[in-house]
Amino acid sequence: MTACTTITSPLGDLLLVGEESATAKGGTALASVSVPGQKGGAIVRDGWISEPEAFTEIVTQLRSYFEGRLTRCDIEYVISGSDFQQRVWTALESIPYGTTLTYGDIAEKIGATRAAARSVGTAIGANPALVVRPCHRVIGAGGRLAGYAGGLECKQQLLDLENVHQAA
Repeated sequence: MTACTTITSPLGDLLLVGEESATAKGGTALASVSVPGQKGGAIVRDGWISEPEAFTEIVTQLRSYFEGRLTRCDIEYVISGSDFQQRVWTALESIPYGTTLTYGDIAEKIGATRAAARSVGTAIGANPALVVRPCHRVIGAGGRLAGYAGGLECKQQLLDLENVHQAA
Protein backbone atom coordinates (compact mmCIF):
# COMPACT_ATOMS: atom_id res chain seq x y z
CA MET A 1 0.00 0.00 0.00
CA THR A 2 1.32 3.43 -0.93
CA ALA A 3 0.58 6.17 1.57
CA CYS A 4 1.09 9.89 1.15
CA THR A 5 0.72 13.14 3.02
CA THR A 6 1.60 16.78 2.55
CA ILE A 7 3.37 18.85 5.20
CA THR A 8 4.17 22.52 5.44
CA SER A 9 7.87 23.42 5.49
CA PRO A 10 10.07 26.47 4.97
CA LEU A 11 10.34 25.31 1.33
CA GLY A 12 6.56 25.17 0.87
CA ASP A 13 4.33 22.11 0.96
CA LEU A 14 6.29 18.85 0.76
CA LEU A 15 4.65 15.72 -0.61
CA LEU A 16 5.78 12.61 1.28
CA VAL A 17 5.20 9.17 -0.22
CA GLY A 18 5.94 5.91 1.54
CA GLU A 19 5.26 2.22 1.93
CA GLU A 20 4.43 0.23 5.03
CA SER A 21 7.53 -1.40 6.54
CA ALA A 22 7.92 -3.63 9.57
CA THR A 23 11.52 -2.45 10.03
CA ALA A 24 11.14 1.33 9.60
CA LYS A 25 10.87 3.65 12.59
CA GLY A 26 7.20 4.55 12.73
CA GLY A 27 6.29 1.76 10.30
CA THR A 28 6.73 3.66 7.03
CA ALA A 29 9.66 3.52 4.61
CA LEU A 30 10.07 6.72 2.59
CA ALA A 31 9.69 6.43 -1.19
CA SER A 32 9.95 10.13 -1.99
CA VAL A 33 9.91 13.71 -0.79
CA SER A 34 8.89 16.27 -3.40
CA VAL A 35 9.24 20.04 -3.09
CA PRO A 36 6.99 22.53 -4.90
CA GLY A 37 7.88 22.87 -8.58
CA GLN A 38 10.29 19.94 -8.48
CA LYS A 39 11.35 18.61 -11.84
CA GLY A 40 10.25 14.95 -11.89
CA GLY A 41 8.66 15.19 -8.44
CA ALA A 42 5.95 12.79 -7.32
CA ILE A 43 2.31 13.59 -7.88
CA VAL A 44 -0.54 11.93 -6.02
CA ARG A 45 -1.77 8.90 -7.97
CA ASP A 46 -4.99 6.90 -7.97
CA GLY A 47 -4.85 4.21 -5.33
CA TRP A 48 -2.57 6.13 -2.97
CA ILE A 49 -4.01 6.60 0.49
CA SER A 50 -3.73 9.90 2.33
CA GLU A 51 -2.45 8.73 5.70
CA PRO A 52 -0.70 11.49 7.67
CA GLU A 53 -0.30 9.32 10.77
CA ALA A 54 1.88 6.88 8.80
CA PHE A 55 4.50 9.62 8.50
CA THR A 56 4.68 10.76 12.14
CA GLU A 57 8.32 9.71 12.60
CA ILE A 58 9.43 11.10 9.24
CA VAL A 59 7.62 14.41 9.84
CA THR A 60 9.18 14.67 13.30
CA GLN A 61 12.64 14.26 11.79
CA LEU A 62 11.96 16.75 8.98
CA ARG A 63 10.65 19.37 11.41
CA SER A 64 13.67 18.84 13.66
CA TYR A 65 15.94 19.29 10.64
CA PHE A 66 14.23 22.53 9.59
CA GLU A 67 14.49 23.82 13.18
CA GLY A 68 18.23 23.04 13.26
CA ARG A 69 17.90 20.36 15.95
CA LEU A 70 18.69 17.41 13.66
CA THR A 71 21.67 17.27 11.33
CA ARG A 72 21.14 13.79 9.87
CA CYS A 73 17.86 12.00 9.23
CA ASP A 74 17.55 8.35 10.22
CA ILE A 75 14.90 7.18 7.78
CA GLU A 76 14.41 3.87 6.01
CA TYR A 77 13.89 4.22 2.26
CA VAL A 78 11.93 2.15 -0.22
CA ILE A 79 14.62 0.52 -2.35
CA SER A 80 14.72 2.05 -5.81
CA GLY A 81 17.30 3.02 -8.38
CA SER A 82 20.20 1.28 -10.06
CA ASP A 83 23.27 0.04 -8.21
CA PHE A 84 25.16 3.15 -9.36
CA GLN A 85 22.37 5.44 -8.11
CA GLN A 86 22.28 3.62 -4.78
CA ARG A 87 26.04 4.11 -4.35
CA VAL A 88 25.74 7.82 -5.15
CA TRP A 89 22.75 8.26 -2.82
CA THR A 90 24.59 6.48 0.00
CA ALA A 91 27.53 8.84 -0.52
CA LEU A 92 25.18 11.81 -0.18
CA GLU A 93 24.24 10.68 3.30
CA SER A 94 27.88 10.87 4.39
CA ILE A 95 28.21 14.60 3.60
CA PRO A 96 28.32 16.40 6.95
CA TYR A 97 25.62 18.92 7.80
CA GLY A 98 26.55 22.45 6.76
CA THR A 99 29.28 21.36 4.32
CA THR A 100 29.40 20.82 0.59
CA LEU A 101 31.21 18.54 -1.82
CA THR A 102 31.51 18.72 -5.60
CA TYR A 103 30.13 16.21 -8.08
CA GLY A 104 33.74 15.13 -8.67
CA ASP A 105 34.21 14.55 -4.94
CA ILE A 106 31.16 12.26 -4.91
CA ALA A 107 32.53 10.37 -7.92
CA GLU A 108 35.76 9.74 -6.01
CA LYS A 109 33.84 8.70 -2.87
CA ILE A 110 32.10 5.91 -4.80
CA GLY A 111 35.32 4.74 -6.47
CA ALA A 112 34.69 6.34 -9.85
CA THR A 113 36.96 8.79 -11.63
CA ARG A 114 36.36 12.52 -11.34
CA ALA A 115 35.40 12.31 -15.01
CA ALA A 116 32.26 10.47 -13.89
CA ALA A 117 30.96 13.71 -12.35
CA ARG A 118 28.32 14.06 -15.06
CA SER A 119 26.99 10.54 -14.35
CA VAL A 120 27.02 11.36 -10.64
CA GLY A 121 25.00 14.49 -11.40
CA THR A 122 22.44 12.44 -13.30
CA ALA A 123 22.13 9.99 -10.39
CA ILE A 124 21.77 12.85 -7.92
CA GLY A 125 19.09 14.40 -10.12
CA ALA A 126 17.13 11.15 -9.81
CA ASN A 127 17.26 11.20 -5.99
CA PRO A 128 13.63 10.71 -4.93
CA ALA A 129 14.20 11.84 -1.34
CA LEU A 130 15.16 15.51 -1.52
CA VAL A 131 16.09 17.18 1.74
CA VAL A 132 16.48 13.94 3.76
CA ARG A 133 19.03 12.47 1.36
CA PRO A 134 21.01 15.71 1.18
CA CYS A 135 21.77 16.19 -2.50
CA HIS A 136 21.56 19.94 -1.90
CA ARG A 137 25.04 19.66 -0.35
CA VAL A 138 26.59 18.86 -3.74
CA ILE A 139 27.81 21.83 -5.73
CA GLY A 140 29.61 22.42 -8.98
CA ALA A 141 33.33 22.82 -9.44
CA GLY A 142 34.61 26.13 -8.13
CA GLY A 143 31.82 26.36 -5.56
CA ARG A 144 29.01 27.35 -7.91
CA LEU A 145 25.46 26.20 -7.33
CA ALA A 146 24.49 23.69 -9.97
CA GLY A 147 21.64 21.30 -10.60
CA TYR A 148 18.88 20.70 -8.11
CA ALA A 149 15.58 19.09 -9.02
CA GLY A 150 13.82 21.45 -6.61
CA GLY A 151 15.45 24.49 -8.21
CA LEU A 152 18.55 26.45 -7.31
CA GLU A 153 16.59 28.82 -5.05
CA CYS A 154 15.47 25.86 -2.95
CA LYS A 155 19.02 24.47 -2.89
CA GLN A 156 20.37 27.82 -1.69
CA GLN A 157 17.63 28.02 0.95
CA LEU A 158 18.63 24.61 2.35
CA LEU A 159 22.34 25.48 2.38
CA ASP A 160 21.58 28.81 4.08
CA LEU A 161 19.40 27.05 6.67
CA GLU A 162 22.22 24.64 7.53
CA ASN A 163 24.81 27.42 7.70
CA VAL A 164 22.63 29.53 10.02
CA HIS A 165 21.95 26.64 12.38
CA GLN A 166 25.54 25.48 12.30
CA ALA A 167 26.76 28.96 13.27
CA ALA A 168 24.28 29.19 16.17
